[in-house]
Amino acid sequence: MKTMYITIAGMNHYYGSEIFEKGMKVKLEKEPDNPYDREAIAARIKGLGKIGYVANSPYTVQGESMSAGRLYDKIGDTADAEVQFVLSQSIICRVNSRSQENKTGKSR
Repeated sequence: MKTMYITIAGMNHYYGSEIFEKGMKVKLEKEPDNPYDREAIAARIKGLGKIGYVANSPYTVQGESMSAGRLYDKIGDTADAEVQFVLSQSIICRVNSRSQENKTGKSR
């Protein structure tokens, strides 16, 4: 099973990047009714709520991270991720491998 990384962008509209540290758990939730992006995936932290979105633009996806559009069909309605790198304008997370298994009930 291939390790998937994503970029969380837009944190400055919520709490900024200062609250993040490596190892923090992040819940990813699809937002199919989002009026701006039908492949939107919100990023949430327990106790805070929405903290940003999985990046879906070539301008916001960092390094070899997957865009929300590439990730969208690989996960169920929700997925778990863990912070790996904290950057000034974005956060890089590793998507939990069980989140891929939950999509179809088996590993991809």
